[in-house]
Amino acid sequence: MPEASVLLQRDGHVAEITINRPDALNALDVDALVLLRSHLIACRDDRDVRVIIVTGAGERAFCVGSDLKRSVPDERSYAEAMVLGDEQSVATGNYVRYLMLHHLQLWKPLIAAVNGYCVGGGLELALQCDLRVASTQASFGLPEIKVGSFPGVGGVPMLLRKLPAAIAMKLMLTADRLDARQALHYGLVSDVWEPADLLPEARRIAQRIAANGPLAAAALKRLAQDTEGLPLSAAYDLTEHFFGMLKNSQDRIEGRRAFAEKRTPNFVGR
Repeated sequence: MPEASVLLQRDGHVAEITINRPDALNALDVDALVLLRSHLIACRDDRDVRVIIVTGAGERAFCVGSDLKRSVPDERSYAEAMVLGDEQSVATGNYVRYLMLHHLQLWKPLIAAVNGYCVGGGLELALQCDLRVASTQASFGLPEIKVGSFPGVGGVPMLLRKLPAAIAMKLMLTADRLDARQALHYGLVSDVWEPADLLPEARRIAQRIAANGPLAAAALKRLAQDTEGLPLSAAYDLTEHFFGMLKNSQDRIEGRRAFAEKRTPNFVGR
């Protein structure tokens, strides 16, 4: 029986999702998109999962986006797909809908461990993660313009938020790529390691995050997203709202008690 195109495994509070189509540079066909989404939903709804790593099988590619050989545009109108729910929309040819993670309301930290090519929809997937770490062999780009297309999963606004505007626009208009060193220089990734060290180091970061309060991590992630682009005064107001929600939580009380007692806190997500 062939191995699944997207794999899910767990280690304690850390889940690891691997796009498993290395022969296709981990390109995503519709079946792989459905499975990727299914695993993300399972992680979202599993209270024991606190951090999710997304990576690609092998060292050649994280993900090169849509499988162009297996994602020919549907003959039906896009207007029809736009007004349908996610599952029906994908079935009608709007397969990129399943790569839009904001629909999932997934507030657990996501780490993209980028090994090799991270281009097109693959970069758009990584840009939706909270952290991006990379191997020295990684490269990043949105080359859709070369095939007369367009980054359809929010790549334009997301890249403009992660990189200086001139660098982002040059990448998108020329279809050039950033290497790992440049990505680190511009802050697109937080860390770069040799290929053999990528997953062990990404797992170490994930375990460190998972050891912290899960409610606090979720609130921090949501606050970071919800305040992006807000005036500072509105951001302060929203910060106070989130702080108030956490103030009397069981985890925050436990954290302060553990600090006073000089022991490791036992967070339970309540």
